[in-house]
Amino acid sequence: MGGAPAASAGGRCERPPLLPRVAATQGGGMLGKGVVGGGGGTKAPKPSFVSYVRPEEIHTNEKETTEKEVTLHLLPGEQLLCEANTVLKCVQEDSCQRGIYGRLVCTDFKIAFLGDDESALDNDETQFKNKVIGENDITLHCVDQIYGVFDEKKKTLFGQLKKYPEKLVIHCKDLRVFHFCLRYTKEEEVKRIVSGIIHHTQAPKLLKRLFLFSYATAARNSPATDPKKHAVMFDTLQDWCRELERTKGNMKYKAVSVNEGYKVCERLPAYFVVPAPLLEEDIEFFQGRGIPIWCWSCHNGCALLKMSALPKEQDDSMSQIQKNFSDRIYRTVHRPPYETAKTEDLSSNFLSLQEIQMAYSKFKQLFLIDNSTEFWDTDIKWFSLLESSSWLDIIRRCLKKAVEIIECLEAQNMNVLLLEDNASDLCCLVSSLAQVMMDPHCRTVFGFQSLVQKEWVMGGHCFLDRCNHLRQSDKEEVPVFLLFLDCVWQLVHQHPPAFEFTETYLTVLSDSLYIPIFSTFFFNSPHQKDMNVGKESQDSQSRPLNLLTVWDWSVQFEPKAQTLLTNPLYVEKPKLEKVQRKGTHFKHQRQLSLPLTQSKSSPKRGFFREETDHLIKNLLGKRISKLINSSEELQDGFREFYDGWHSRPPSYQGLLLPHLEGPEIKVWAQRYLRWIPEAQILGGGGVATMSKLLEMMEEVQRLQEKIEARHHSQEALQAEAASPLRTSGRLSSLFPFALLQRHSSKPVLPTSGWKALGDEDDLAKREDEFVDLGDV
Repeated sequence: MGGAPAASAGGRCERPPLLPRVAATQGGGMLGKGVVGGGGGTKAPKPSFVSYVRPEEIHTNEKETTEKEVTLHLLPGEQLLCEANTVLKCVQEDSCQRGIYGRLVCTDFKIAFLGDDESALDNDETQFKNKVIGENDITLHCVDQIYGVFDEKKKTLFGQLKKYPEKLVIHCKDLRVFHFCLRYTKEEEVKRIVSGIIHHTQAPKLLKRLFLFSYATAARNSPATDPKKHAVMFDTLQDWCRELERTKGNMKYKAVSVNEGYKVCERLPAYFVVPAPLLEEDIEFFQGRGIPIWCWSCHNGCALLKMSALPKEQDDSMSQIQKNFSDRIYRTVHRPPYETAKTEDLSSNFLSLQEIQMAYSKFKQLFLIDNSTEFWDTDIKWFSLLESSSWLDIIRRCLKKAVEIIECLEAQNMNVLLLEDNASDLCCLVSSLAQVMMDPHCRTVFGFQSLVQKEWVMGGHCFLDRCNHLRQSDKEEVPVFLLFLDCVWQLVHQHPPAFEFTETYLTVLSDSLYIPIFSTFFFNSPHQKDMNVGKESQDSQSRPLNLLTVWDWSVQFEPKAQTLLTNPLYVEKPKLEKVQRKGTHFKHQRQLSLPLTQSKSSPKRGFFREETDHLIKNLLGKRISKLINSSEELQDGFREFYDGWHSRPPSYQGLLLPHLEGPEIKVWAQRYLRWIPEAQILGGGGVATMSKLLEMMEEVQRLQEKIEARHHSQEALQAEAASPLRTSGRLSSLFPFALLQRHSSKPVLPTSGWKALGDEDDLAKREDEFVDLGDV
């Protein structure tokens, strides 16, 4: 057992076949820095044994075991561009640099590492496996930044390189971090793979060169699914008419086809809804600008509308024409005393896109963690870093603005007209949030997907630019849609029974922004999509392009995994014949939180408020206590509406308002922390509660089936597929994504600023006991 042999190609290496290799010291010592090179971490103990493996042995062993290599799976139309062998995917854990030996490849769709990860998964751990993107796959659109490590210093990589790194670090837009050691890869392969990855992820692209078109062309003859099964697409006049009927808005508004063929405006969809008195020539006058576009109608007849601003003119006569036009158009929605309207100028009185961009740029850095040491070093100043990013405050401001809109519609019976330069960013955000809060239909899976189609896809949100899919301008890249999903997550987190979908649904939807086989998020407007797809169809004699919609979740997940996208505790709309009983609602989360707002329910709340305020000020400083009182800035009328709703038991099939107090706006842990092992709570978190609830629900269901259908055999009852939540053996607070990170569950304590907790050998024994228990 002198020197362990080199690991086979594609094999998992606890101590990779590198030169030199340092064995663990007695008492749980870690591998030394010399194993892989680069990376931070605490100093390893002095090695007690060193063995050497010649690089030739690695390549010889690689040739002997090529049959065991994992096969590269290519999608239709996908082509291999470059590859490198003898690459080590490093696991940055416990200041130890271990890894998996394998092959790194780059295609025109993704970067993929081929190791033995997939073969090591058992059936339980593959339940939430994505069929399109593997655990070690990164789509080219998902790459955020690429770094190279030179002599243990990390530098950003771009353009042509004069010197190639010994280690490649890739930061992804879904916040994964990959470390690839290239020290033992052949020099010519290093040049090919590094240059290829940099070029294909950073070089500007043409729209028709996106993999979306290669995939659609190759899959042209595949059977097409009907997208209308999953959402209302709003690409026909009938779709808009049905939406008007559903919201009872057809008395005051009409669907028009004046823009059919995009002959009036390329920003607007072919069909949309406007006030009934509006003339078609008014729509054509300024190419669709300055026209109130209908979004949604309230039960009291008031409507939410949006409008793009008229172009700024220097000429006085033209300015007067614009003013007269605007006054005339405004009177179609503002006719006191019968109908009044309030204008909300989101371009000047709300957030700017630059604020959103800067806030998220700071915020995401908190989660792009290279190793455990970095995690614990930043954990000490977590709250100050979180506050300085302003991301949570921006979420709160968005939710507050939506509640202000709702107060005008619901309490003041006023139409609300949202105004923005192009009405395609903040208008989409605010109008969608208002509809999610007011319309229970938008809280179902089908309704939410239809809402995104209506307000974002057909509303002309520039997904291509805002996600920077073409890599043409970093200034245009602003995560407006991600901000919307984060706001919706706050509502889902605060009112779980009101939503048919889960936070996992929102998380995979955010991931789907960067998967270029779905057309949903890869165009700036319906016109851009129709023109490009139309030309492609005309150039070929075969069937038209088969562009997939992201709403068909069967493309990405198996049926069992799709069950994690729907909420089993969703409170559906009660049938008319059933009378609601008191106490049937779930307890609202506010009853389980600190009493942060005034309430008449308990005279003791004042005492607890003072005590908790004092505790928070001592523990977290003035910053957090300032956030607690942030809701006091609300105006009196708004405060009365807001407090009035929160003082009543919630109706999950009615109006839904969020808590706006600082501590109630939380970090979306599942999305932002899911790739950080240190942030996971094994066997804990909300998933533990959900697992028990599902267990009870399934037990009740089985008993009902036995009572109602005694003639069915016991085997038939047991044949039903169990919930993935129940059958998974390794649940954590970040389920189901945490299952993809099969790291050790050893606790890591920061050494700086902590007193010694015991003898080194004692700690090693305790650590080994913890791992033994965790592996049971």
